[in-house]
Amino acid sequence: MLALTPVLTVSYEVKSAFLFLSILEFTVGVLANAFIFLVNFWDVVRRQPLSNCDLILLSLSLTRLFLHGLLFLDAIQLTYFQRMKDPLSLSYQTIIMLWMVTNQVGLWLTTCLSLLYCSKIARFSHSLLSCLASWVSRKVPRMLLGAVLFSSICTALCLGDFFSRPGFTFTTMLFMNNTEFNLQIAKLNFYYSFIFCTLGSIPPFLFFLVSSGVLIISLGRHMRTMRAKTNDSRDLSLEAHIRALRSLISFLCLYVVSFCAALISVPLLMLWHNKIGVMICVGILAACPSIHAAILISGNAKLRRAVETILLWVQNSLKVGADHKADPRTPDLC
Repeated sequence: MLALTPVLTVSYEVKSAFLFLSILEFTVGVLANAFIFLVNFWDVVRRQPLSNCDLILLSLSLTRLFLHGLLFLDAIQLTYFQRMKDPLSLSYQTIIMLWMVTNQVGLWLTTCLSLLYCSKIARFSHSLLSCLASWVSRKVPRMLLGAVLFSSICTALCLGDFFSRPGFTFTTMLFMNNTEFNLQIAKLNFYYSFIFCTLGSIPPFLFFLVSSGVLIISLGRHMRTMRAKTNDSRDLSLEAHIRALRSLISFLCLYVVSFCAALISVPLLMLWHNKIGVMICVGILAACPSIHAAILISGNAKLRRAVETILLWVQNSLKVGADHKADPRTPDLC
């Protein structure tokens, strides 16, 4: 059996480095997702219709803003308040459970995005699949509503189960005057709640795998068709396939990495009491959604244009400032 040396306390330097990294990841994640949210929300303010893709990105960015806030609270709690030799505090457990249900909402929204990509880009030879793809592309708002409702039900079940357990643990502690036994009961309760919330992520993850697999099959068929018919290197359908798959496969890899980090952090926290290992896992959890937000921005035409507009405005502002500094005799129009 794998045995790790318990790290009950860490040095001031490690805490400072971890907190600095957490602040950096929080800043990058908030800026990237706030940018996606504001660009799409500005269209809502101007009463311009949002596409189905923009609607999903708006919801996903808002969810991830909340996710980054929870991870930053987790980092602060882990750095200053939670000691490895003590049982997990209720506030720390609450942050973890809220992170799990928020991450599940983000998974449902990304699944809706993958289904939209599949319905818009993939080419189906069977009429039934074509009708199903057309139906999915028309029902995206209802899909989002269904995802939110399902996530709300899972959230209510997870949090209801979680918050009902401290009372049971407290009752057990009244009748059993055994500190070690009470600690083991608390750990089992937390494990149970963790697994219970994890089960809710299985349906959206399966939908995501199926839709991504269909896109990969469609891309393979399209490339064989184009290779047989023409040698044109610039094919819009091929580029759309590649952009969609880049976004989905990157999310799949990042989600698997973050899920493994979350899974490993539980025994690190509860069994091996290795605080440095938990800090590394929390850092990975915070980095994954930030990286995927950057990939979404690079793969979305409207978001890329917004980035180019901002960069051009910054460049012009710096140029005007430099010209004004070079020639101080320039009159101030204000």
